[in-house]
Amino acid sequence: MRTVPGRTDRVVVVGAGLAGLTTALHLAGRGREVTLLERDDVPGGRAGRADIDGYRLDTGPTVLTMPELLDDAFAAVGERTADRLTLDRVDPAYRAHFADGRALEVHHDAGQMAAAITEFAGPVQAGGYLRLRDWLARLYEAEFDGFIASNFDSPLSLVSPALAKLVALGGFRRWDRAVADHITDPELRRVFTFQSLYAGVAPSKALAAYAVIAYMDTISGVWFPRGGMRAVPDALAAAATAAGVKIRYGATVSAVERDGARVRAVRTADGERVPADALVLTTELHTSYELLGHRSRRPVKVNPAPSAVILHLGVDSVPDLPHHSLLFGEAWDETFRDIITDGRVMTDPSLLLTRPTAGDPTLAPAGRDLLYLLAPAPNLDRGRINWDRFAPAYAEEVLAVTNARLPRPLPNPELLRVITPADWARQGMLAGSPFALGHTFAQTGPFRPANMIRGVDNVVLAGGSTVPGVGIPPVLISGRLAADRITGTTPTRSERP
Repeated sequence: MRTVPGRTDRVVVVGAGLAGLTTALHLAGRGREVTLLERDDVPGGRAGRADIDGYRLDTGPTVLTMPELLDDAFAAVGERTADRLTLDRVDPAYRAHFADGRALEVHHDAGQMAAAITEFAGPVQAGGYLRLRDWLARLYEAEFDGFIASNFDSPLSLVSPALAKLVALGGFRRWDRAVADHITDPELRRVFTFQSLYAGVAPSKALAAYAVIAYMDTISGVWFPRGGMRAVPDALAAAATAAGVKIRYGATVSAVERDGARVRAVRTADGERVPADALVLTTELHTSYELLGHRSRRPVKVNPAPSAVILHLGVDSVPDLPHHSLLFGEAWDETFRDIITDGRVMTDPSLLLTRPTAGDPTLAPAGRDLLYLLAPAPNLDRGRINWDRFAPAYAEEVLAVTNARLPRPLPNPELLRVITPADWARQGMLAGSPFALGHTFAQTGPFRPANMIRGVDNVVLAGGSTVPGVGIPPVLISGRLAADRITGTTPTRSERP
């Protein structure tokens, strides 16, 4: 594995999102002097926040899986997740509503889920689910250490016994066909393929290897931190500070000082010079390249993932609404065609509705619930939509669809905030997508933009734009992979005898 040559005593990390915070913790635990520079006044990055009229909004991800990755980050500095953060399992993980009026609760427990599927679609489909569950577990075991949680120096890194095992499991088939081998009910299959939206690829085109995302959701389980998702970066930042990491908020990095192939320092917008033996950039890929004066050698342009429109709503208390609801339209293949191929909003929307106050009522004023409604949308490269003009009407349309799909309309909804691809673009996100780069084959594993750059010896990248990819688990892993590039592979404290 390629690592940063020479001294790495002083490391500067740019960006206090989940990737930057995880990087800082792993480096601090390995004895490095770490300075973390963040342009905002709080940690979080894409896991953003906003406070509006007594509502405490999370503006980024709402689904937390694989909390053991947080355990690793905290353990790197001798701490425990439970000392900094309270995580509660969300069960059911989702309640799926279908266009024909059927509903299905999604449980991580095999027995509960098989019973729910038996009632929903019959015992044959329940048996198929149990076989699918076994396949997903074996797929995850085959992939995690050898592919998801490993650094690659070239495509030749793929050639290994782990690759043979993945091929034997059907990891290079199409996701939807692999699931269909076990489950024939087309609506039930959606529960185990909708996650391809996170990867930015339709399930009919996504590799079956990405079905591990369904493993994380439906088998490993979903969790929620008390205090909202913002509690995760807050806890990581507190642990980093206690470990000696110097976090400077309101510090926008404007320039990188290079001496040949090595970076010597970064400069902030207010003129401060921060020396660095090594530099970790968690900024958007194009921003990182601009700072370094680097031009990509990729033969084709990177492919941004689809985007999303998010509605934040306040409503009268709805205690029967679960933490996460999947609201499926009748169309399915058309949904992906609309946003990925044709560049238009969904003609028959499928939506994710989250009620964070199901896990923490203090996130909203007394007697009210806070809702987060996500509608996948084309990115700005694919869809030429004037979102500043179109957003109000589209928000009304999405809310109307939501009310029609739920057993009862939402009581007294108050639209608190709408976030569109144009808003993501104003935050510097490529093509207005909060999901970075799509997980096409050409942007997967060793073919994804690497976390080390040719011609620059002591700079490492982390975050959703590089390996292993998009989503909270991959981004947390990217922080550890970045630390490994600087120090060499070092066991975390939880792994040491």
